[in-house]
Amino acid sequence: MSLYIRKMTLEDIPAVVALDQISFSLPWPERSFRYELTDNSASRSWVAEVDGRVVGMVVGWLLVDEMHIATIATHPDYRRQGIGSKLLLHTLLKSMDEGAQSSFLEVRESNVAAQEMYLKFGYEKMGRRKRYYRDNDEDAILMYLKSLSRDRLPRDDSPAMDTEQV
Repeated sequence: MSLYIRKMTLEDIPAVVALDQISFSLPWPERSFRYELTDNSASRSWVAEVDGRVVGMVVGWLLVDEMHIATIATHPDYRRQGIGSKLLLHTLLKSMDEGAQSSFLEVRESNVAAQEMYLKFGYEKMGRRKRYYRDNDEDAILMYLKSLSRDRLPRDDSPAMDTEQV
């Protein structure tokens, strides 16, 4: 499998919306992704491709010196292959190049797989937002990566995957 990570474009929106819809019970509307690409100067949006197919995406917001991970997803057919980790690593490294010193995110309490991935990156659970998710009143777990450092991030040693140098 050859993975390619690149900046999200307007042409990616249909594939990204479809990915978001199969990944989440509260998907973003198309206009939100369009806004991220055209009007939100804080947005840093990436897609992961395998054989020309968008199989992963991430939207983050660089807010002063913090990277807020707004959404991240991998297509169900490609999960547990490290694509989400590679997207997160790519986003954090690129945000550090722009001055990010920390990172923050919310994750569903029931999404144990995502929480495990974030813990491997050094995120710590720091609280919760009660009944944050409208579809089922599930709590959001707040996770914070206090000190972004290349030395502390997981290494990406998989030679089979090519990542764009943007």
